[in-house]
Amino acid sequence: MKLVFDFGGVLFRWRPLVVIQQCLPTRAVDQDSAAHWADQVFQSYGGDWGEFDRGTVTVPELVERIAQRTGLQAAEVQAVVDAVPLELQAKPDSVALLRRLRDAGRPLYYLSNMPEPYALHLEAANDFLAWFSDGVFSARVHANKPEPAIFGIASERFGAKPQELLLLDDHGPNVTAARAAGWQALHFTDAAATQMQLQQLGIM
Repeated sequence: MKLVFDFGGVLFRWRPLVVIQQCLPTRAVDQDSAAHWADQVFQSYGGDWGEFDRGTVTVPELVERIAQRTGLQAAEVQAVVDAVPLELQAKPDSVALLRRLRDAGRPLYYLSNMPEPYALHLEAANDFLAWFSDGVFSARVHANKPEPAIFGIASERFGAKPQELLLLDDHGPNVTAARAAGWQALHFTDAAATQMQLQQLGIM
């Protein structure tokens, strides 16, 4: 079994409401307003942000699109875009789980919706990415989860049949899509719960 890790929310911290509150303090004054602006900026990772993930929109284009669509100032949008890499900090418990799997000789891969600038940042800032045999960032293949195409791309790249791949992802629609593509998949909530599930499957 080849284990395939998502990044944001699984191996790396991802708190979009916190990012919005930090970058737009005069607009995101409470949880409801923060949720509103997070929805406007990130669009549930569809729309403009989805195209950024797909690698078809550059940072300047993204900033202009979001500013025009939402009424935010370009500088405000730029602040959010610039803050994301700082938010994507490695989660110690998840990295420890990854290390245990590596030490056990489990083949490790990743499949992440990630714009190219952030992918480059993560590769430069995190030595443990060398533990992965290979991986797919959405921007580099111009396809996003939960679209069926990206699972086929990953399966072929990893040299595995779909049923030989187990995705660990915190986003329910991605888990559902992976299973529909013939993969096995676990809904990641935290490292401890995932370790128990992997133990039950005989993987740890």
